[in-house]
Amino acid sequence: MMSTASSSNIIPALVSFFIPGLGQLIQGRLLAALLYFIISAALWVFFLGWLGHIISCIDAARWRPR
Repeated sequence: MMSTASSSNIIPALVSFFIPGLGQLIQGRLLAALLYFIISAALWVFFLGWLGHIISCIDAARWRPR
């Protein structure tokens, strides 16, 4: 059984895959959203931006509010 905390992270994880940081912004984590967006943009200079997308997606999916 999935808990409600993990199932509520599906939308943030999906949007974070397409735009890194957007999922964190939906979750109300402004600093994390800004960091993921900037880091992913910087990684695209070296053609590793896809890595930022994946890490941002995983972080949004695993986050649990305190």
